[in-house]
Amino acid sequence: MPISPLPFSGAHWVDHIARHAFSIPDDVAIRFEGSSITWADLHDRVRRLAAGFAAYGVGEGDRVAILTTNRPEFVETVIAANALRAIAVPLNFRLAPAEVAYVLGDSGAALIVTDPALEPLARAAIADDDQPPPVIVAGPEYEELIAAHEPAEPSDAIEERDVALIMYTSGTTGRPKGAMLTHLNLLMQAITAIRTTAGPGADAVALCNVPLFHIAGIGGMVPSLLLGVRTVIMPTGAFDAETTLGVIESEGVTGLFLVPAQWQLMCAHPDATRRTQSLNTITWGAAPAPVSLLEEMARVFPHANVLSAFGQTEMSPVTSVLEGDDAIRKMGSVGLRVPIIAARVVDEDMNDVEPGEVGEIVYRGPTLMAGYWNNREGTAEAFSGDWFHSGDLVRQDEDGFYYVVDRKKDMIISGGENIYCAEVENVLAGHDAVADVAVIGARHERWGETPVAVIVAADPAKPPTLEDLTEFTRDRLASYKKPTSIVVVDELPRNAAGKVLKHELRDRYGAAPV
Repeated sequence: MPISPLPFSGAHWVDHIARHAFSIPDDVAIRFEGSSITWADLHDRVRRLAAGFAAYGVGEGDRVAILTTNRPEFVETVIAANALRAIAVPLNFRLAPAEVAYVLGDSGAALIVTDPALEPLARAAIADDDQPPPVIVAGPEYEELIAAHEPAEPSDAIEERDVALIMYTSGTTGRPKGAMLTHLNLLMQAITAIRTTAGPGADAVALCNVPLFHIAGIGGMVPSLLLGVRTVIMPTGAFDAETTLGVIESEGVTGLFLVPAQWQLMCAHPDATRRTQSLNTITWGAAPAPVSLLEEMARVFPHANVLSAFGQTEMSPVTSVLEGDDAIRKMGSVGLRVPIIAARVVDEDMNDVEPGEVGEIVYRGPTLMAGYWNNREGTAEAFSGDWFHSGDLVRQDEDGFYYVVDRKKDMIISGGENIYCAEVENVLAGHDAVADVAVIGARHERWGETPVAVIVAADPAKPPTLEDLTEFTRDRLASYKKPTSIVVVDELPRNAAGKVLKHELRDRYGAAPV
């Protein structure tokens, strides 16, 4: 007969919080807009919220959707759902009502937690449902639910292989798929993060400045919840370097993750170096970063270890890391495979390619998702050959460092030659007149496809010409890789993760023959 687990003995975030509430009850767990929530407060609120969810009929295996901006209620809802062995489903608040409705329908959400700003979106998404799920709004209603219930004891049957989150992929093309991430996935990801940063010290302060509905947001909080580290949650809004620097300075932030577009803005701030002296680790990922930006980050933040974290939602997410000591020597690389996973670089027939050759990187390991929710066909395709297919094309050097060449679906084939958009983008980004760039394939009557550069000019009054870029790439790119036309735009369309929505660019600029 199995022995019932003792309190605080689990390796999931429900028990992490309980342990800290017992051991360091008065230490601050979360800071938000100048207010603090201690570990004891967080534990009490989560248990009361779980009791409130149970009163709505939420139980083991049910899905609780979260459609809120960045706020403590997001974290509380995730933990409270998991305390009942229910599954949390974070929702991208930038989606249209029909897109939210799809995720709610696909996940079969039993309950929705939202906030006043997003309540209209939640209501619109369920307007056509015959039996819409209950909606709880952060604010007075949410607080009343917590106050009305005695703290519930979390289920003593929570297993590390239980699904904790269904994270819907950003959907840069096609319908989003729900990656099922388990408590074990998140724990092993936390171990990777702790190993990479050599473990945060006693005075560590983490900053969550990316959307919590993204794996870099909620997943990035797992190390803090595991180790009892204070986390400052930034309220949702357009990214502002001045505001971010103010929070880093006032809260003594020691580590944060931003996407490359945000680091670009931080580097451009004239006072960034002085106001970030508390930082000891800064991390970028979720989208490619040009070499010019990495050089600038090293210059602006010489006091911080600059790390690159590469991966994807399905891997919880980090699969390779470029550590600070290698940042200059291996500039442009996304680093080495993290020890927790196994990886191969393979061709279309699942044969390993030689170092220096381009192939798709495939994975196995304990951070790998359990599969896609309600999508057997997508799961089978992703796990073809008993390895998880990332869709990322990479090459590996003799030292084992990976270099991202492109997304498999973004590769251009021109006259039988493979053109990797990320490679071309990296070169064009080095031109002084280019602030941002994305390369897509446009139809061509003779060659099938040809590269088109969509550019944001550094000076809108003096955008670069095609001739400028052709001359700049003369000794940097083979002739067939050079853009045959350019389009100048005010900004590139991006999703919440900072990834360029290339399908939108292809729809606008790639359909007509060139």
